Amino acid sequence: MENEELKHILWTSVLFYRSPDVETTACVLLSTKAIYFILDDTASSLTNQSMMWTWHPSEHKDTDFLISFCFTLKLKDLQSINVGLFDQYFRVVGPSADHIISCLTRDGYGTHRFLQQLMMVLSLLEKVPSPEPSELDFYSQFGNKSTGKMENYELVHSSKVKFVYPSEEEIGDLTFIVAERKTPQAPSHSFNILLYVLVFQVHVVPGQTTQNQTVLQPKTLILTSTDVFLLDEDHISYPLPEFAKEPPQRDKYRLTDARRIRDLDRVLMGYQTYPQALTLVFDDVPGPDLLCHLTMDHFAESEGKGDRTQGLGGAEGEVQWCIFVPGADSRERLISLLARQWETLCVLS
Repeated sequence: MENEELKHILWTSVLFYRSPDVETTACVLLSTKAIYFILDDTASSLTNQSMMWTWHPSEHKDTDFLISFCFTLKLKDLQSINVGLFDQYFRVVGPSADHIISCLTRDGYGTHRFLQQLMMVLSLLEKVPSPEPSELDFYSQFGNKSTGKMENYELVHSSKVKFVYPSEEEIGDLTFIVAERKTPQAPSHSFNILLYVLVFQVHVVPGQTTQNQTVLQPKTLILTSTDVFLLDEDHISYPLPEFAKEPPQRDKYRLTDARRIRDLDRVLMGYQTYPQALTLVFDDVPGPDLLCHLTMDHFAESEGKGDRTQGLGGAEGEVQWCIFVPGADSRERLISLLARQWETLCVLS
């Protein structure tokens, strides 16, 4: 567009509202006029979104500059931004279902930086004068205005774009879900959430040839004082858009696995393909807690132990979680909190 200037670039995974099961990589370009989503070739499977492409590879075969699928959301059409828990993702909402996209940055700093730049760009837009308030009757002023939707914390920008942040109720709902899994011996206060982070669970699938294939499955990891949880989370359907006439088919959170921290036997750091991956090895033997002696080898590099990091089952009586944490800060915090809680439960208690 005329007088358009590029302000920020963000690499992230994205989800489209009409294709909630297809996560694709995107280069997000923020300009003074629009937000551009340049997608990789997996976007060809987004059949419900096919009519919305600003740029399609088949239309520009003869150009020297190769570009994949591109989706454009003009800033003047932007209505709201939903910020996920602990800034792990955000959702942009436009005028229709085709214009709802979640950006799974899995990085609080990346989310904060993008939103900061977006607010600056929105401040440059021509201000739209507020309409004159109409005269309200008694029932409009004092009647029940509840819509039945969760009242999140909202920040209305001068451009009229809403920035919606999670409410305490959302944290409470998530705490309740993990607290349902607690053991009878665990006190209720131990289920305060210490860490919420979006990760990938790494699965190694035997290939048809000699080389195995690595599959990354998106997960939400929750760490409490006594347990660690893996959940499937719907990042695109909630909060419900204004046009939604019925609840989504999936719950926002679905618990898939849970382990006690005191059952953690060792943590292996490093992975052949994903160096930021952690392999959490849990004892899968029911009965009394078997407290092992705390040594420096408990949190050790996986070098020399590669034969024990590849599978999900590990040795007999063991369960392995191989977790890829994209954000370096989140990875270090997970290691630090996990080590602290393990020492508290298994050494100091």
